Amino acid sequence: MRPGRRNGHVKPKTILVDYMKHGDLQSMSTDELWDLHERIVAELGSKMAAERDMLESRLRQLKVTNGDMTREKRPYPKVLPRYRNPKNHEETWAGRGKQPRWLTAQLRSGKNLTDFLIR
Repeated sequence: MRPGRRNGHVKPKTILVDYMKHGDLQSMSTDELWDLHERIVAELGSKMAAERDMLESRLRQLKVTNGDMTREKRPYPKVLPRYRNPKNHEETWAGRGKQPRWLTAQLRSGKNLTDFLIR
């Protein structure tokens, strides 16, 4: 059995508090220090969880007070294609975003963008 434990239970809290009051961590055994560490980690975890829950409830209250903070995306009209690949009429481009590879290759070969306009 490890020192500082009785029947698998940690020493009473008052004994560890006495060590902390006197700042006598140097005289504590490794087992006692580990027990203290486990208690601190457990207490810190529970306090952090309580604070997180409190902050989340405050955030929910703010959302209810101010209305839902998320905005819907603005509906954009469908953009019709303006350019068509003469070799494959299924490939089109609306003129927005990055140029398609078929168009880039044609422009490099010396053709103009107006050559691919849909009439």
